Amino acid sequence: MIGFRLDEEYEVLRKRVEDFARTAVAPAIGDLYKRDEFPYTLVAEMGRMGLFGLPFEREYGGGGRDFLALCVALEELARVDTSVAITLSAGVSLGAMPIHRFGTPEQKERWMPGLCSGEALSAFGLTEPGGGTDIAALTTTAVRDGGAWVINGAKSFITNSGTDITRLVTVTAVTGVRADGRQEASTIVVPAGTPGLEVAPKYSKAGWNSSDTRGLAFTDVRVPAGNLLGREGRGLSQFLSVLDESRIAISAVGAGVAQGCVDESVRHAEERAAFGRSIGANQAIQFKIADMEVRAQSARLAYYHAVTRMLRGEPFGREASIAKLVSSGAAMDNARDATQIFGGYGCLNDYPVARFYRDAKVLEVGEGTSEVQRMLIARGLGLPAAA
Repeated sequence: MIGFRLDEEYEVLRKRVEDFARTAVAPAIGDLYKRDEFPYTLVAEMGRMGLFGLPFEREYGGGGRDFLALCVALEELARVDTSVAITLSAGVSLGAMPIHRFGTPEQKERWMPGLCSGEALSAFGLTEPGGGTDIAALTTTAVRDGGAWVINGAKSFITNSGTDITRLVTVTAVTGVRADGRQEASTIVVPAGTPGLEVAPKYSKAGWNSSDTRGLAFTDVRVPAGNLLGREGRGLSQFLSVLDESRIAISAVGAGVAQGCVDESVRHAEERAAFGRSIGANQAIQFKIADMEVRAQSARLAYYHAVTRMLRGEPFGREASIAKLVSSGAAMDNARDATQIFGGYGCLNDYPVARFYRDAKVLEVGEGTSEVQRMLIARGLGLPAAA
């Protein structure tokens, strides 16, 4: 019989992260968000809690847990704030995971302990100024020069790429051309501070204001040949596999935002009075909140299903896209309804729902737009590629 109740070990983790989010994140994040300030103190505490190492081996300082544990933590953080959640999501599923999946023993020994402890962050250098989804059109290049790679190009919208604790960027670059004329890409580790690596100022963003997002430029950046991550020419397939997993993680973030909107709306509906009674006594408000709860539950079940298939070793790409599409839509719809329930207060950044509204839209764009998810779902059903 199928059950969707978390086992005790996950429930203990969930309650621990819930308490941290309510007692540490909630009181601090409003001011950080207004100042576009990265939450270093909160990230350090998350590191001490072991959140950055949850799905990694204990030999590298990890928690020896699995990807579901990470998703449970992400959902609880996102119920309070998206910036903190996305910092963890990108730091683990996009930053550390490529090193974990494809690194040599030496690369893992060098980088994984710091990434697992949260004392260091790694960034995922894929998206470029000229395109994100069209990853076959990469323009960043890496050329062998003796015992080194020389990298030239630019990346855009790179999370965790310019913090004081960023230690490396894994860069996907063109390293050759195949016999059929298609580009061959590889993944190369570029340590922070490498000469020729320019980190742009932070973007001025509409949402995720307390997360770090920047552009990167590479001008004759030289790194040792041993910084190749995995096999030469396998960069795109490596990152596509990482993206499938990461879409589940960001789906957990979306589910958290959707549930956070429900939490705030129920609280406000009970406290806010109009025309002599609480607004929660109005059927129009009740129906709106009921629909919000349905969306939040659906988003959670969608990512539970995807991560369960992943952990069983079953194909999960289509399910990851479904979870991403459902959860980002739920977050956006719930944020819109929550703002309406809050009225004028919902337009003030002092209230979480205002931040949720700004943050939710990014979930429909980042790590594959909703349109891309629909395309992938259609292909997963066997339909031909659209013209």
